[in-house]
Amino acid sequence: MRNNSKKILIVEDDYNFGSILRDYLTLNSYKVVLATNGKDGYNKCFSDDFDLCILDVMMPYKDGFTLAKEIREKKEDLPIVFLTAKTLKEDVLRGFKIGADDYLTKPFDSEVLLAKIKAILKRRNLIKVPEVEEFLFEIGKYNFNSKLRLLSYQSNDSIKLSPKESQLLRLLILYKNDLLPRSIALSKIWRDESYFTSRSMDVYIAKLRKILEEDKDIEIQNVHGEGFRLIVN
Repeated sequence: MRNNSKKILIVEDDYNFGSILRDYLTLNSYKVVLATNGKDGYNKCFSDDFDLCILDVMMPYKDGFTLAKEIREKKEDLPIVFLTAKTLKEDVLRGFKIGADDYLTKPFDSEVLLAKIKAILKRRNLIKVPEVEEFLFEIGKYNFNSKLRLLSYQSNDSIKLSPKESQLLRLLILYKNDLLPRSIALSKIWRDESYFTSRSMDVYIAKLRKILEEDKDIEIQNVHGEGFRLIVN
């Protein structure tokens, strides 16, 4: 499979190691840009459009954690993978708290990195949802303001949804009468696809069913093994 449209930024202060990694990914049909310190990485990241960033942690001028925070402030959906010799649990957890998509400690198997890159990019494509500026919705007899998280029935008093209830309802509306894949909701709202997170989402689906039960023309269907469908008759 060719990846001509996928561009990767590597920020690694060990030029020899960075060059080997760049050449390896280039051989696997990725477009790769190499920066050799955090400051250079910052400038290159925001002067082009990248599909994924690979960051070393220990670098001159700006370390990888600081760079990742700055990237997250402006490009919150850009995948980040940390490569580092640091194996302390605290450092790994810090990387994930910043918003890393994965974390590999040196030395590592280049084929494992390649597999992780493919998985992250595939997941990123899956979580792209319809982009709409609209935040006022009509769902049957309900009115929903996703910005204020307010839901009202037949113009009666509004109830305020929790942040996750609101996000999940908005996604269901965007996919109204169509399948909302479970993976999209988990990645977009929870940024995780673990078993326990999946069970948590099921709880929120049950809550939304209860909230919307006054309108008998609305139904949230469970499509086994695939996701959910908001049906509005």
